[in-house]
Amino acid sequence: MTPQGTSLIGQQAVTGDQAVIRAIDPSSGEALAPEYPGLDRQAVARACELAETAYATYRESSLEDRAAFLEAIAAEIEALGDDLITRGMAETGLPRARLEGERGRTCGQLRLFASVVRAGEWLDVRLDPALPERQPMPRVDLRQRHVALGPVAVFGASNFPLAFSVAGGDSASALAAGCPVVVKAHSAHPGTSELVGRAVQKAVADCGLPEGVFSVLFGAGREVGQALVADPHIQAVGFTGSRSGGLALQQTARNRPQPIPVYAEMSSINPVFLLPEALKARGREIAEGFVGSVNMGAGQFCTNPGLVIGVKGEALDAFLKAAGEAIQGSAAQTMLTPGIHAAYQDGVGALAGEAREIARGPVGEGPHQCQTALFAARGADFLKSEALQAEVFGAASLVIECDDLAEVKAVAEHLEGQLTATLQLDDGDLGAARTLLPVLERKAGRVLANGWPTGVEVCHAMVHGGPFPATSDSRSTSVGSAAIQRFLRPVCYQNLPQGLLPEALQDGNPLGVTRLVDGKRE
Repeated sequence: MTPQGTSLIGQQAVTGDQAVIRAIDPSSGEALAPEYPGLDRQAVARACELAETAYATYRESSLEDRAAFLEAIAAEIEALGDDLITRGMAETGLPRARLEGERGRTCGQLRLFASVVRAGEWLDVRLDPALPERQPMPRVDLRQRHVALGPVAVFGASNFPLAFSVAGGDSASALAAGCPVVVKAHSAHPGTSELVGRAVQKAVADCGLPEGVFSVLFGAGREVGQALVADPHIQAVGFTGSRSGGLALQQTARNRPQPIPVYAEMSSINPVFLLPEALKARGREIAEGFVGSVNMGAGQFCTNPGLVIGVKGEALDAFLKAAGEAIQGSAAQTMLTPGIHAAYQDGVGALAGEAREIARGPVGEGPHQCQTALFAARGADFLKSEALQAEVFGAASLVIECDDLAEVKAVAEHLEGQLTATLQLDDGDLGAARTLLPVLERKAGRVLANGWPTGVEVCHAMVHGGPFPATSDSRSTSVGSAAIQRFLRPVCYQNLPQGLLPEALQDGNPLGVTRLVDGKRE
C-alpha cells in the first residue's frame, strides 16, 4: 500500500487545503512524497461530529464484537507487510529490527485489550440488592458499572511511530473502553500514520461499526490539535510529547465550558541510584549496562536514564571512567527528526554550561546524528539548579556526585515527578534502599531494582505514568491493561426495572463477568 497524502474522516479520504506537511528522511535530509495538506477547523469539527454520532452505538457494542474489532485492527496492520516497515524506516531513520519489534508490540497490545474487553472486569460491576426490611432505614436496589466517557482525541508521538501513535496504546485503550477515537497524527511520520489509519479504517468497515468510530487528521502547527481538544464532542485526551505541548493542551481543555481530562505524558529524566555496595562490587558492569540504556534508540525513549546519583569516591570515579570509555566507543545514531536533533544539541549545550563533561561519543558522518554525552555535577549544585533537572531528549545523562547517603536522599527528595526510578543495589545496600523507597514511591510511577528503565513491558501490572511533569495525572498509566480506566466513568442505577438495566447489571449475570455482589466477589 502506498500513502496518498490524505486525512481519514470516518470512511472518507479527505485532502486538506491548509499548510502542507512533508516527512523528512532524517538520515539524508531529503523530503519524502506525498505532501499532506492540513485540515481546517470545519474538517476537524466534522470528524468530531461523526465520533459523537458513533458513540451511542459503539459504547454499547457487545464485548465480543469490540474484542473482535481490536483483533481485526491488529490483523490489518500485520497485513500491511513490508510497506509499513519500509515507510517507517524512511520517515524516522529507525532500523528495521526496531520497527518490526514495535509493530509486534502495537499488535500485541491491541490483542491484550481484546482479552481485557472479553473478561469484562473493567466494567467494575457492583450490586447492592434492596434490603426493604433493614432497620432503621431500608436500602434501595443499587447497581453500578463503568461506561465509556465519549469521543477521545489521541495525539501521535514522535518517538514511537507505531506503539504510541495512530493505533498505539492510547487509541487501543480508548477503543477498548467503547470510546470513538479521533487521532491527530504526528507530522514527523505522516505516511506511516496514514497506512496504519487505513488499516483501522478497513477494520471499522469490515466489522460493521459506525464510521465515526475512528478518524485520523493531519495539520501543521497547533491549530488542528487545539481545535480537536476544544471541540465540545471530545471528552478526553491522550497525549505523549513535550511538556510545553502537553501543558498547552491542558490549558485548552481547562478553558472549555465543560473542562475535560488530559492524560499527557510529558517529561522525565528517570533517575538511577548507584548504592555503595553494588557500585563497589560491580561498577564496571553497571556502567556498561547504563551506557547501553542511554544509547538505546539514540536516547529517544521517555524512560531514558538521564540522571545517575551516587556517593563520591573511588567506586564512583571508576564508574565514571568505565562509562566514559564506553561512550567514547559509542557510534553516533540518526535522530528521529531535524527538530529533535536541534533540541538535543541545545540541551547538551545547556548541560555543558552547568556541569563538567565526562565524555562525548564520536561525531557522526550523516546529518541529524546524536553524539552521546555524559556530564557530572556535585550534589550541592544539583540542589540549587533547576537547569540540571531539565530533560535532554536523546543520548545524554548527568551523574550527581553526593557527599554521603544523606545527600543522596536529599537529591531524591528534590526531584520532580518521574516515570521511573532505578536502584542498583546489593544485599548490603538494603538499608539504604529501604530509606529511599518511600521517597521514590512518591516521585515515580515505576521503581526498578538492578535493571534499566528503557523497555516497557505491555502487561497487566505495568505503570507508565507518574507525578507531574512525568504525566498530567499521576493516577493513570498509558501502558498496560489499567490504561483503559482513563476513558471510563462510573454510573449508578437505583431501583431500575430489569428491562431497563444494562446486561452487565441484570440478575443472572448474562455477560458472565466478575461482579461484586453485596460486598462479595462472584
